[in-house]
Amino acid sequence: MKRAVLLLPVLLLTGCSLYDTPLPGGAALGDHPYHVTVQFTDVLDLVPQSSVKVDDVAVGRVDRIDLGPDNKTALVDVLINGSVRLPANSGAQLGQSSLLGEKYVEITAPQQPTGRLADGSVITRDRTSRSPEIEEVLGALSLLLNGGDIGQIQNIVKELNAAMTGNEPQIRSFLSQVDNLVRDLDGQKDNVVKAIDAMNRLTTTLAGQRDNIATALDQLGPGLKVVTAQRDELTSMLNALDNLSSVAVDTINRSRDDLVGDLRQLQPVLQKLAETGSKLPTALEYLATYPFSDYAAGDVKGDYFNSDIRFNLDLSALLGPQSPIIGGG
Repeated sequence: MKRAVLLLPVLLLTGCSLYDTPLPGGAALGDHPYHVTVQFTDVLDLVPQSSVKVDDVAVGRVDRIDLGPDNKTALVDVLINGSVRLPANSGAQLGQSSLLGEKYVEITAPQQPTGRLADGSVITRDRTSRSPEIEEVLGALSLLLNGGDIGQIQNIVKELNAAMTGNEPQIRSFLSQVDNLVRDLDGQKDNVVKAIDAMNRLTTTLAGQRDNIATALDQLGPGLKVVTAQRDELTSMLNALDNLSSVAVDTINRSRDDLVGDLRQLQPVLQKLAETGSKLPTALEYLATYPFSDYAAGDVKGDYFNSDIRFNLDLSALLGPQSPIIGGG
């Protein structure tokens, strides 16, 4: 007790503070420690001389804590043992040794380490965080228990019991249908995957044609305006086409029997033409040089024939009025 009383005047006379006194059992800094500045948005009750740890091993201590120029950032200057190598992109967070224990700075390793922390390095605010305080946890738990969703669970259970009581067969049937649906979907899994792949390809194609689609949509507006302006003319045209189709159908219905009769009468003529076979082309060859054959024309090359040919296609003159083709008995 006397030592404590005597120590205080000594500290006051030398102008030192308690924060300048190293804590017993602290990390050994070695002969060449290096300074690293860590930026935090909130340092809670962190104080100088607190530990700096890596994987729960003390490797340094907090030297001083200052307020940044923006008045929103806490600058924590830490001293780290010179033999400890840390990546340049390391992170940092505020930890707590126990439920009510002291705060300390935990240096966290990045996923892809690069470089090395050196004297004067800075761990920026986007790479730092802090663990929740016990007061914050208890406050959130109190809010949850007093006015949160847990208080509504009893009401939800009561409503579910009221809704299901007496409806067991319907619920059982519904669950059975859901089970069948899931089973059918599982059986169609390959088709569903193919449909999703096809939809993905379609989406990719549409994305590639985005400019063309945008151009088509832009030009669709003027076209619709023209169609709207000519709506009356289009309606009149469609009505005229409807009248024309009605007249055409009526004409075909009325002339159906005559058309069938004409086709039946044409059948013997087509049959005779088919029976002539190759004789008809030969006869047409003789017709061009009638009354001379093509052989006679070949013997007098360089000369010519004067001919007067008349074709009479009146079948009634050839077959007579009593012919079955013309309409006789």
